[in-house]
Amino acid sequence: MVLGDNSVTHKVAPSSKVQVRRAALASAVGTTIEWYDFFLYNTAAALVFPHLFFPASSAYAGAMQSFATYAVGFAARPVGAAIFGHWGDRIGRKATLIVTLLLMGISSGVVGMLPGTSAIGVAAPLILVLLRLVQGIAIGGEWSGSVLLAMEWGDQRKRGLLGSFAQIGVPVGLVLGTGGMTLLSATLSPDAFDSWGWRIPFLLSLVLVGVGLVIRLKILETPMFAKLVENRQTARTPVLDAIRHHWREILLSAGVRFSEQMPFYLFTSYVLIYVVSRHEFSKTFVLNAVLVGAACELALIPLFSSLSDTFGRKRVYLCGAVLTGLIAFPYFTILAHGSHALVFVAVVVSFVPHALQYGPQAALIGESFPTHLRYGGAGLGYQLASVFAGGPAPLLATWLLHQTGTPYAISGYIILSAVVTVLCVIFLKDRSKADIDDASIYQRT
Repeated sequence: MVLGDNSVTHKVAPSSKVQVRRAALASAVGTTIEWYDFFLYNTAAALVFPHLFFPASSAYAGAMQSFATYAVGFAARPVGAAIFGHWGDRIGRKATLIVTLLLMGISSGVVGMLPGTSAIGVAAPLILVLLRLVQGIAIGGEWSGSVLLAMEWGDQRKRGLLGSFAQIGVPVGLVLGTGGMTLLSATLSPDAFDSWGWRIPFLLSLVLVGVGLVIRLKILETPMFAKLVENRQTARTPVLDAIRHHWREILLSAGVRFSEQMPFYLFTSYVLIYVVSRHEFSKTFVLNAVLVGAACELALIPLFSSLSDTFGRKRVYLCGAVLTGLIAFPYFTILAHGSHALVFVAVVVSFVPHALQYGPQAALIGESFPTHLRYGGAGLGYQLASVFAGGPAPLLATWLLHQTGTPYAISGYIILSAVVTVLCVIFLKDRSKADIDDASIYQRT
């Protein structure tokens, strides 16, 4: 490693390449399992939960109540980021990530066994909310650990690409989760799917957790954190220290996510209700469109992440934020008035601006914090956006459409998120070419 000009000049020793591959695999597989579980809940919240857990409500009220339980998981994410951020910066990335994986998988398996309101009454939605809270806490601690597991290993000139292995878990999890729901909804009768078919993918989470544990137990701690432990430089209160000394980066990290996260949950969850109710298109048709979009993003995320290593995180990210704002009105125009083919294309294309942002995002946020505070600082910044952007998105979209009668109110909502992101990206420092193992680059000048 060569220091002095704060630029990244070091490569990976041949003996470490096996661990680099294992870390990348563990990062991708772990987040895939976590997001598989999370997206299963999102899809079920749109298609099944309104009449299963809120049967006495009208269609509008049932959707609002279902998406409210959906939002609870997002509100719990910063709590998970704080809890696991503390231990991730105290005892290490590996041990913390094993706990988050177990929490997510077990809670999802229990959702798959949960009786409906008709069987156990009001206890059903209450237990559902509790399980959603556990899911949110687990996801809150998962992201930053998975990103750092890959990003703190390997060639530091390729941090964008390495960090994207954790991001790949989103489209893969979406493909698996949505694909499972699509297959079941297409092969089972509507009554069979609504009564027991939707439960099968949730129960499979327990099997996937076993696979994830085997992989994560084989990895070693990252070299950057191991050096902190060796030199006894770990922080006693890392989360509090991150808030005290890097509150600006935490807030800006949350802000850069607005045009990535908020529209994404409209494009993958709310769209299921809107298109089906507007056009009476089948659930399978919309799920297939989301599935194809997620498959495309699987290829785009590493591509845009690699480009950020060459051209800088902020340039690539700003392209995605601006494009999100540009498609806001055309997107809902097509959803409201388009044919089957146009709606399908619009849903798929909506994943492109998300990939432009989500790919480089891991490195952009992770690089904003020093090693000894990185798990907690990056996690808090990333997950804080969930409270204001991702979680309320389907709920607010449902309310906006009901109050105004036009989907263009939602388009305005998307444009507002893009403006917030552009401003925050401008003010967040780009450390794409810096040596993030050098604590001096984080000192205030």
